[in-house]
Amino acid sequence: MKELMINKKIINIYCGKNDKEELPVIMINMFQNETKELWEKCIESNISDFILVSISNINWNDDLTPWKCNPIYKGDLGYKGDADNYLKELEELIIPKVKEYVTLKLNKKITYYGIIGYSLAGLFALYTAYKTNTFKRIGSVSGSLWYPDFSDYIKKNKISENVDKIYFSLGNKEKNTKIELLSTVEDKTKEIYEYVSKNINSIYEENEGNHFNDEILRIFKGIKWILENEK
Repeated sequence: MKELMINKKIINIYCGKNDKEELPVIMINMFQNETKELWEKCIESNISDFILVSISNINWNDDLTPWKCNPIYKGDLGYKGDADNYLKELEELIIPKVKEYVTLKLNKKITYYGIIGYSLAGLFALYTAYKTNTFKRIGSVSGSLWYPDFSDYIKKNKISENVDKIYFSLGNKEKNTKIELLSTVEDKTKEIYEYVSKNINSIYEENEGNHFNDEILRIFKGIKWILENEK
């Protein structure tokens, strides 16, 4: 594992031992202490023929949201909607450094970039598909697709022609909340999945439990699916 510090963001790059000259890079925004567990799960399950790049030390509520949203429950800090700025930082600062390390230090050629995320990071991952051509494979795992006006945004805007696979998943109890906006997450996720799956290879997978169950396993399942034809 290689750790980089870029503009106060912590970048961890994981690459297993293999002889392949070309590998896909899957990027994920997640807490640093969870990334090692995710990578170990991938290694144990024999889907390690890819490079995992995690970005942590981000402002979760602000960097991953597409536009401003007021607090939705007591104690919530609200959401500033800085996703466009963060995506610019990702493309102009972080990805070039990752590419430099992969090509010069790991001696690997990058076949494509994918992006996957959990919760608000899952929202951000899907949002990038409408803002850039950088990512080919997308994973929204228990994604915050309840976000106000997001389903309308999906229908009104054009997705990147570079995207060829999208993974959606949700826990079957995530909608069971007294917070009205959050309770729409299942309906919104299915609505968006049904819309994008008309033109793009997509899957919707239902998991047991609420939003806080089996995060690592759920992300692993998403990575496995978007990498399936890479073996």
